[in-house]
This record gives sequence, structure tokens and C-alpha cells, in this order.
Amino acid sequence: MTGAPVLSFAGVGRTYRSGELTVQALEELTLEVAAGELVAVMGPSGSGKSTLLAIAGGLDSPTTGEVRVEGTALRALSPAALARLRRDRIGFVFQAFNLVSGLTAAENVALPRELAGRPARAARAEALEALAEVGLAAEADRFPDQLSGGQQQRVAVARALIGQRRLLLADEPTGALDSATGQAVLDLIRARVDRGAAGVLVTHEARFAGWADRIVFLRDGRLVDSTGGRDRAEELLGS
Repeated sequence: MTGAPVLSFAGVGRTYRSGELTVQALEELTLEVAAGELVAVMGPSGSGKSTLLAIAGGLDSPTTGEVRVEGTALRALSPAALARLRRDRIGFVFQAFNLVSGLTAAENVALPRELAGRPARAARAEALEALAEVGLAAEADRFPDQLSGGQQQRVAVARALIGQRRLLLADEPTGALDSATGQAVLDLIRARVDRGAAGVLVTHEARFAGWADRIVFLRDGRLVDSTGGRDRAEELLGS
């Protein structure tokens, strides 16, 4: 059951210039992702998938159009306010785990809460709860190099889930994982979305896109299809 839009794109375009070359990464993209909805974004290399995700998370700005997160226009925010929104309301999961090597699993997960001003003891308690949610309570005090790749990705998921994150953005989160571990990571994202977050998953694998409520397919920066189901994903990838 989906709710109100958490993420909305209205006529979003993104143009890059490299010397005399102009690249239209996104063109007139209109999209909404509701609370309780997981949307998979698919398309060939260079279709605009990563650009869409970067703009959704406020890591890049559109050339045209407007992006809103829970009704807040990102363009209207100061750099400091945008950083707070990313820290407090958006969870990022990337193919590269992006863990701080000198921090334990619990410290990595607690870091965004401490940066938000949460007392260290309370932030650690939240981190331990998030690690328990991803099945890593026993590894809380291990450093990243003491964890397997799958465990490191689950720590990264826990870091994305901690606090009141309302928008989860995942960029090929299963790309460096074996099939079983990748499925476990998707399970975690799916479970948080089912509890009311909005999720956007960039993936090239139809079997993982099949976990989504809707599949958005991009080609040359344009949205060319929006539907659901693994069969449709496989059809689009083969077209």
C-alpha cells in the first residue's frame, strides 16, 4: 500500500558540457515515488540512471525542472540545509561500501546520527539496533577489513536505515555480491520500504528489479517505460 509522494521529479533535465560537446543526461523527466513504494530504474549504460539517483539525493542539481523530497524543493535549500536533508532523511547504498576503515561497524553506522547531534551513547544504541536488523549484531565491534564483502554491504545498508530515513537510494547495491547475499540485501531494502519508506533501486538485473513495485526504464535520458514485473524487465533489457 503506497502513500503520498516522498520523491518527485517535475520536468527534470540535466545537461553536461565537455568542451564543445553537450551531453543531455536527463530530458524532461517526470516521476513520483510514494511512501511504501520501491521503484527500480533500469536502462543501458549511459541512459541516465546514475544521474537520476544523484539528483534525487541532492548530490547533483538539475539544469531544468524541479526536484522535491517530502514536498521540499531541493533547489530552494541552502548548501547547509541540503546537507542536513541528505544526512537526516535520505539513505544511500552504493556498490562500493564506502565504509570508514578506521571505524568499527557500529561506529560507521552511528556516524550520521552523531553528525546530526545525537549523543554518542544514544547514537550507538541506534546503531546496534540497525545492525541487529541486518543480522550483524555480533559483528558490531569489528572493523571493515575483518568483515566479508556481504557483511560490509549489510553494514552500509544499516547506515542507510538508521534514524528516520524516508528515502532510500540504492545504486547497484548487489553488483559486488554473490546471488544469495544480494538477495539478502534486497530483502532488507524491501522490508524498510514496506514499513513506509520510499525506495529507488538502480539495477541492471531483471531478477532484482522484479522485487520492485514498478520498473522505470530509461534510454538516452528519457523515460521510455514505467511498468512492473520481472518479465517486462527482461523484455526491455533485451530490446
